[in-house]
Amino acid sequence: MPNPRDVRPVEAALYFLPIQTRMPLKFGPETLTEVTCARVRLTVEDRAGRRAVGWGETPLSVQWVWPSSASYAARLAALQDLTCALASAWASFDYWGHPLEIGHAFTQTRLDTLRAEVSNSLDAEQTGPIPHLAALVCSSAFDLALYDAYGQLHKKPVFETFQPPYLNRHLETFLEPAADSDVDFTGRTPAEFLTRARPDSLVAWHLVGGKDPLEKTDLTGAEPSDGYPVLLADWIKRDGLTCLKVKLTGTDPAWDYDRLVRVGTIAIEHECLWLSADFNCTVTDPTYVNEILDRLLTDHPRIYGMILYVEQPFPYELSEHPIDVRSVVARKPLFMDESAHDWRMVKLGRSLGWSGVALKTCKTLTGAILSLCWARAHGMTLMVQDLTNPMLAQIPHVLLAAHAGTIMGVETNAMQFYPEASSAEANVHAGLYQRRQGRVELGSLNGSGFGYQIERIHRTLPEPAVVVSH
Repeated sequence: MPNPRDVRPVEAALYFLPIQTRMPLKFGPETLTEVTCARVRLTVEDRAGRRAVGWGETPLSVQWVWPSSASYAARLAALQDLTCALASAWASFDYWGHPLEIGHAFTQTRLDTLRAEVSNSLDAEQTGPIPHLAALVCSSAFDLALYDAYGQLHKKPVFETFQPPYLNRHLETFLEPAADSDVDFTGRTPAEFLTRARPDSLVAWHLVGGKDPLEKTDLTGAEPSDGYPVLLADWIKRDGLTCLKVKLTGTDPAWDYDRLVRVGTIAIEHECLWLSADFNCTVTDPTYVNEILDRLLTDHPRIYGMILYVEQPFPYELSEHPIDVRSVVARKPLFMDESAHDWRMVKLGRSLGWSGVALKTCKTLTGAILSLCWARAHGMTLMVQDLTNPMLAQIPHVLLAAHAGTIMGVETNAMQFYPEASSAEANVHAGLYQRRQGRVELGSLNGSGFGYQIERIHRTLPEPAVVVSH
């Protein structure tokens, strides 16, 4: 008998919100100075004809989702074309169920087909095909809006619906355990793997970008004078930071080592507790990472000890680059990020020796939840990483971290790079858009869906790029 709680999407509206960074954010080979956020309003309908509206948002972070020598403008235009096409596809996706079931079905049956269609319409010499990771990010705003609408319709917080009577299917219909494990997903639900008592406060990780000035000698005179900190020590003192994530090149070992030493020295001076090292998929040989870590252990053992984990040094196409990473894991926990498209990639990563997974809502909440369940069932450690999420995008991001049981808090850095972009949302959820005593506060997130309280957020949106009804 059909579940009366099932819904299907029936209408989608898409908005593009451009944002400029106050400081350039360098990671890997590219530098981000602007970003366009995709904001989605999605309407769902249940079997009785009742309707509800939900919202989702994600930055279309071109440089992260699609590293390439092609121009930023060409790649952004392609992603916007794909997102517009996704609006039509989502609004006409005639599939009933819980958002986890709908989102999984959409990703499995429609996403790559649509990605190929849009890629084929592009000038291949200018851009090449759109990567799967980029397509996931474009689709994630619709996926998030679906969850919010479902929660609004049933007057339940999203993270309270990952179990019967809302879900129709158990995890064995989505996931397969590793052959060398005794894991059994039969009859199990995501609720079993989520933190039941949501914390209302999380430790906040600060991002140290590749172009961020660390000390006065790094200043060029081009830095903004807008009342926000510029130097790392000033950020630490103002926000009470205890955790610093360090962006590295992955191609210049001397620079990467020096950067870790310089950041670590400042961290120690200001009583920070933890560091993480992020190589952004540019390393091809574990020896590169191992030699940096071994040198730190010998010359700066305290800084070495402060490194809580290492994040995604190697190319994210694991099937094309199946690098055995156990030598790195013997030194420090190693977390998949860009590689963790879905639970199948997590499964492959575990077979290669990866010990943890960095989840991101921008790869769809559906994918994040399924990856979370697979990883936790197999004893892997979790983290929730940022895509420099401003505005509405920040809210599901921190909620996922609160329910995931991460190794240490949540990365959150939009307040570093475009703090004023979230002023409308900060008027309602002040604790989410500032870091005080090294933490962000979630106490204002109450009520249905993601708890946006969208009616209280006074943001003027542009004309929608697309409005599609079923």
